[in-house]
Amino acid sequence: MVDRFRRHLAQSALIPKGSRVLVGYSGGSDSTTLLHLLNGCGVDVVAGHLHHGQREEADQELKQCQAFADSLDIPFASGRADVPRMARDMGIGLEEAGRKARYAFFQEAAFRLGCQLIATAHTQTDQIETILLNVIRGTGLHGLGGIPEIRENIIRPLLPFSRQETEQYCDERQFWTHDDPANSDTSFSRARVRHRIVNELKLINPGFDQAILRLSETALEEDRFLNGMAAAALEQSEIPLNGDLQFLTESLEIRFDRPKMAHLPLALLKRSLRLAAEALGAPLSFDQTATAVEGVLSGSKGSISAEGGEVVVDWNERYVDVRRLEPAQSYRQSLTVPGETLSDEFGWQFTAFVDQHSGEVAKRKTLDTLIDTEAIKGSLYFRTIKAGDQMQPLGFSGRRKVSDILSESKLTIAARNRIPIVCDLVGPIWIPGVCLAERARQNTSTTTAIRLQFGPLRP
Repeated sequence: MVDRFRRHLAQSALIPKGSRVLVGYSGGSDSTTLLHLLNGCGVDVVAGHLHHGQREEADQELKQCQAFADSLDIPFASGRADVPRMARDMGIGLEEAGRKARYAFFQEAAFRLGCQLIATAHTQTDQIETILLNVIRGTGLHGLGGIPEIRENIIRPLLPFSRQETEQYCDERQFWTHDDPANSDTSFSRARVRHRIVNELKLINPGFDQAILRLSETALEEDRFLNGMAAAALEQSEIPLNGDLQFLTESLEIRFDRPKMAHLPLALLKRSLRLAAEALGAPLSFDQTATAVEGVLSGSKGSISAEGGEVVVDWNERYVDVRRLEPAQSYRQSLTVPGETLSDEFGWQFTAFVDQHSGEVAKRKTLDTLIDTEAIKGSLYFRTIKAGDQMQPLGFSGRRKVSDILSESKLTIAARNRIPIVCDLVGPIWIPGVCLAERARQNTSTTTAIRLQFGPLRP
């Protein structure tokens, strides 16, 4: 097993050289094997153990886990969670609460201890059980793919190996391990699948394990292919929003041409809607997808909220809009002159520097403008729109409400809520891409101006 594991690590490139890895270590044979193998391969590992607050013997198990880590000179990080209370408070089962508690602890410990990756000890056996559970719940191709080998910063190096192999690995080395009683409690769905359903299926087909894994591999290949086709269909149907200011809300909203989407094959239309919602952070259920498909095909007006209520899909005769709801945020920040002012949260930046008077004709709608230095009263700063904001647009004779100017700009509501307004002591002086104030126009008697540029964060 050691040689196979080394080859798997080399071929999969799951762990880049120099990475520190937090290993989820429960004391079971799977996690014990993973911890020992990674350490033996020279990986910089930390053992992460969460006490679930469910069993009295868990205190002693924590001590024995730490003793095993200490014997290998591996740093040990432990945490505690009240999983039964979490389950009650969140209205979920103990299995789900335990999973949420573990991953929250792993992420916190990894960040605190400088671990770039988190390794969990899921095996081929877990993979098969997961696929069956997904089938029972009514999965599509994605669920038939089972547990991903890598997802964000989480890796699963033991997926090619069975639980029987990890148990043998520990027995041969006489390692202390323990088995959580929940693994044998058939009141839990996974244990029921493990001890009842899998055994029955093996009676029908002794090669059931490999058959399920072949199914999983085929489903993954086809799922990736169909996702690629759906992504291409979305790209062809997308309607850009907010012009040059598209970067303001590209993580918040996407618009598509409804008639184009309505002409997609049904399988691609369903998958396209799910991909669009997932791109903004929320999945669509089977029933939600069906409702959205019916609306897109009919061209009627309608709307649904995805799981969690944070992403909304709207449709009408012309458009399909997918948007993530975001509460309006108020902010105010000084503008660095000269220099750059960055917003990691919103993904944009200002660049400001002193420029020579060039006789350049001022433009009202631009992301690159000149402001006469004598027109600026006090220091420049930027903020969100405020009730009562007014300015005299370049080339206009009177003052107008900023809210009216933004309403006429053809920006979406999300973009209007996010756009920073550059101000001085007098008030708004520039709305990037929308409006420059008449008072900012360069005076021929001055020789310098402040050049302001606004755009997406540069990589």
